[in-house]
Parts: sequence; C-alpha cells; structure tokens
Amino acid sequence: MQDLNGPQHGVDAPEPLRVVIVDDDALTRRMVRDALQDAGVVVIAEAGGGREAIELCLYYKPDVVLMDIVMPDLDGLAATRHIVARLPETKVVMFTSAQGSGVGLTALRLGACGYVTKSEEHLARLPDALAAAYRGEAVVSGQLTMRLVETVRQIREDGLGIRPVRSTLTPREWEVLDLLCQGMSTDQLTDVLVLSPETVRSHVKSVLRKLGVRSRREAIEAAQRMRSGMLVAPTG
Repeated sequence: MQDLNGPQHGVDAPEPLRVVIVDDDALTRRMVRDALQDAGVVVIAEAGGGREAIELCLYYKPDVVLMDIVMPDLDGLAATRHIVARLPETKVVMFTSAQGSGVGLTALRLGACGYVTKSEEHLARLPDALAAAYRGEAVVSGQLTMRLVETVRQIREDGLGIRPVRSTLTPREWEVLDLLCQGMSTDQLTDVLVLSPETVRSHVKSVLRKLGVRSRREAIEAAQRMRSGMLVAPTG
C-alpha cells in the first residue's frame, strides 16, 4: 500500500508510465501535466469531463487515469465505473479537493485503486502515487486506511453486507439481496425499502437473472458463496 504521508521514491518503471488526466479545470490539468512530465511520466491525453474521459481511455488504453470527481456532463465516479468495467487493466486514481473519506470509500467500491486530495504536497508525490497504482498497490491516505479498517471491523461473521468491488448488481439490487439473506418477504422488503410491491418484485427478478439462479433461496446461496470467497478464515 502506498502511504501518501511516507517518504518519496522515484518512479521506477521499465517503460514510461502512460497517463490520462481528467479534470474540468484547465489550470489544474496544466499543473498536473507539468508535474508528471517533469518526472518522466507520459501524459497521452487530457479530458475535461467524464464522457470525454471514457472515449479517450477506450482509444488510448492508458496505464493509469487520474480522475477528478466533480465534473459536468458525467462525474468522475460514474466515469470510473465505466472505465474499469471495460478496461480492467487500467488503474484509476481519484484526484479531488474533497476532504472526507466517504467519497474515497465510494470510489474504491466503484473500482478506483487510489484517492489523492488536491494539494501542493500531494501534487509533488503524484508521479510516485501513479507508479504505485500501476504496480497494483492501493494509493490511499492514512485517514482513509483507518476508515477501511473500521469497515472491516464492522463486518458480521456471516459476511452479510460484504459486496464485491466489481459486480453486475446495482447498489439497490445488493440492498435487496442483503435483505433477502436476512429472510425478508416481499411485504417486508416493501416496508423497509419504501417501494411498491411491483418495484420490489422487479428488483428481485433482476437479481435472480443476473446471478443466474431461479429462486430466492438459490440467490441467497449464491451470495453466501461470493462472500465466503472474500472472507479470510480465522487462524489459530
């Protein structure tokens, strides 16, 4: 894991890192481009919005994408979801002025491998952070790391609530599946989710279809299998 508060290390890669910068502020893009190029990183393209970012990434297939979050037309979180789904080898590092760790956790759930705040200190460390992301390391701050630790501590022993970073199920469908795993009926789902019975049945049907199962029991078993693969068995 790359500690953003730790010492700097040179960008050590056999070939120059190929990066796409995504930010709706032209001045920010220029500052980032200059910092990366001075470190030997190749900036192959720049985008001012999420849709443009997706198009450029599909065309250039970069090693790493440095992605802003708040942008017009399509935000960085939505763009990240599209990019990692279609280019699983491309790493996405979020680059934002938001200080809260909640957005960072959301970005990680959607497939990003890092979260860096916009500051002069982090700007100087960007080349190292992107190189670490390309090597498969998580690039997160100490604060966000602690949030992740707290999240793990809150996980139930049966794994209820654990969700894969990449999944065909939408967040709402995972919510429905979690409630099914608790044994809730359609009427109970309707009350808890504040949805009509028809909408609940539609969500359940979609969950079954995406999981490739034919009944709610089979859906629960499929969820248990997925979660058991993500839980670490206790030792000793």
